[in-house]
Amino acid sequence: MLSALILDQITKWIVIENLVVGESWPATGFFRFTHAWNTGTAFSFFQGQGDILTWVSLGAVGILTLIYRSIQDPPWVLRIAFGLQFGGAVGNIIDRVRLGHVTDFFDVGSWPIFNIADSSIVIGISLMIFYFWFLDGSGKTEEDSSNSTAEPSQPSSVDSTPDLTD
Repeated sequence: MLSALILDQITKWIVIENLVVGESWPATGFFRFTHAWNTGTAFSFFQGQGDILTWVSLGAVGILTLIYRSIQDPPWVLRIAFGLQFGGAVGNIIDRVRLGHVTDFFDVGSWPIFNIADSSIVIGISLMIFYFWFLDGSGKTEEDSSNSTAEPSQPSSVDSTPDLTD
């Protein structure tokens, strides 16, 4: 969590200090750094809803905390997934409270401009989906767990010993 949060805040600080809002570096190209203000959610959805989104984000962090704490000895994939989501959410909450908007700067083709926090949240959610879709919680794949749940071979009830009494 801390790594995602620190990287997010440092990169936003660099953009704020070096680019005027609306300025891009390089000026043209498929991938640019463009200083943008976002009052919506990740990838610029729900523009102008900053106050509501701050409370929704705080609620989401609270719910994530409860879910994470309910998992006994979470595997490394879930620790990373939750950490990325926490770090991203807190990074954007800090911006909303401090600046009244979120600073975005990754400008890739026609995709909406985004930041490290947005990426962290999306990667964290993707890891969580991967974990719950493909792993059963013990680190086994579905194939491994289906093999381990097969009924064990039972001895035959037919007596195969020859009858020697004749």
